[in-house]
Amino acid sequence: FVGGKWTFSHRLPTSGANRMGMKVKRMRMIHWLRRSMATIGLAALAGCTPAPAVPSASATPRPALWRVSDADTIIYLFGTIHLLPPNYVWRTPAIDQALARSDGLIVETMIDESNPQALVAELARVGLRDGLPPILDRVPAGRRAALSAAIAKSGLPPALFDRMETWAAAFSLLGVQFQSLGINGGDGVETTLRKAFAAASKPIGQLETNSQQLSFFDQLSEPAQRVLLEGAVDEPAGARAQFDLMLKAWARGDVDAIAKSFNEDMGSSPELLDVLLARRNAQWAGWVQQRLSQPGTVMVAVGAGHLAGDQSLQRELARKGLRTERLQ
Repeated sequence: FVGGKWTFSHRLPTSGANRMGMKVKRMRMIHWLRRSMATIGLAALAGCTPAPAVPSASATPRPALWRVSDADTIIYLFGTIHLLPPNYVWRTPAIDQALARSDGLIVETMIDESNPQALVAELARVGLRDGLPPILDRVPAGRRAALSAAIAKSGLPPALFDRMETWAAAFSLLGVQFQSLGINGGDGVETTLRKAFAAASKPIGQLETNSQQLSFFDQLSEPAQRVLLEGAVDEPAGARAQFDLMLKAWARGDVDAIAKSFNEDMGSSPELLDVLLARRNAQWAGWVQQRLSQPGTVMVAVGAGHLAGDQSLQRELARKGLRTERLQ
């Protein structure tokens, strides 16, 4: 980091083993990008979702649900998937009971659908800058043709990408990648919950602003951002099947499977895991602890990835001496 700008040198691996290692790393990052969009947040900002096959209607959904409480306060922790296929059945009696008892809803962030330009303006403020290297120079030579094709498919002026921070370019192109797989938005759990609480005239709040969520990407090192960019231009086969496996794990409340997939995919990029998952969980644990000082009942609906693994929100709460009870 020199003079307020990132400098980055990169030598392409020459051995077959190194090339294979880079390929595996890139594939793991692609898988993680899809999972993170669906299960640790930031999905609504991208406004996209793959459209996997809907699992059999005979499967009984049991998405994971926890409770943190004291003498006069109950906080439900519901692990969600931000984007779903249309008409996907996920509600259960336990979830409906928690919804009915909750005086309010807290989600990760809220998009003002009546003013989408506000988000566009914020993305431009945080993600555009003059004096950056040409976008094609930010990926290895062997990836430039794929990046050029993805930019052309986006319909945005190529010169605009040269002014984008690397994470912002990745963010934009990831939406294009998902569009090529088939997009279906507006059916996520948070959207359904917000509509239900709004209809009941119950308050809805957020843990993070749109600006804060975008800043998580902006604070990544340039090498980490370039890993994201490479992942955003790949279109691996079997994307629908891979997403469907994640969806089924969420639907059956299999937090071990969710945690295992994150740990495997993020083993080559601990920085991303730290910035996008661990630090946020630590901050949210502080919010939960403070909220327990107020009486009442509230539902906190966050991506299921935040409630799985060694760096989960529950682990952070345990470090503060708070116990979580799994209800479903």
